[in-house]
Amino acid sequence: MKSTRRVWLTPAFVLHQYAYRDSSRIVEAFTREHGRLSLFARGASGPKSALRATLSPFQRLLVSWTGKSEACQLVGAEIDGGITRLPAQSLMSGFYLNELVLKLTERCDPHPEIFDTYTEAVAALCAGEREEPSLRRFEKRLLDDLGYGLELARTNEGRPVETGKFYRFKLESGPHPCVAEAPGAVYGQSLADLEAEEFGNERSLRDAKRVLRAAIDSCLDGRPLKSREVMVALRRRERV
Repeated sequence: MKSTRRVWLTPAFVLHQYAYRDSSRIVEAFTREHGRLSLFARGASGPKSALRATLSPFQRLLVSWTGKSEACQLVGAEIDGGITRLPAQSLMSGFYLNELVLKLTERCDPHPEIFDTYTEAVAALCAGEREEPSLRRFEKRLLDDLGYGLELARTNEGRPVETGKFYRFKLESGPHPCVAEAPGAVYGQSLADLEAEEFGNERSLRDAKRVLRAAIDSCLDGRPLKSREVMVALRRRERV
């Protein structure tokens, strides 16, 4: 028989939440020490609930909960540090981060390194830093921490990648030398930039996005990302 666990003031973020019955909510929380959890927040939608304003996305919290299973009772939440708010133009990027964590981590499987990477990415978006480099760094580190890190420095034959040459990147075997005109060719300097998590120009960002998207899609195993679909639709609307 499982004993009741009680956890007090553990760092966490709210990834997603939805209404449950009249005034309660189910909160998908990402905690640093206990991984991803579903927490039942009784009365959180009520007009007098202190949790109503506290359970905001992208806000670092200290949460307390109790229970015997994966779905536990949230008994308290307070802001950890200062109040954080994403600029309106960065909200979809924030929701993209949340969806990646929701779909690529397992419940009750702690990943403190992913929590720290997520914290850093949210802070960068809140500070108004360029979104594309912040997202690419998060994606790369997420893959590394999940055990799906990419071989970027050596070719499929074990030779060092040369910055002035071109490669076709294969998830199972890494960079393969090719000509610049080959479909999907990635510049060697772009692979070096991705390895160093430094993106000096638009080509580096474009190549990094192509490589990382293929890797993430492989991990998703066919599951779509709603945030990605929404971002694509918004960009199409902007062009009209």
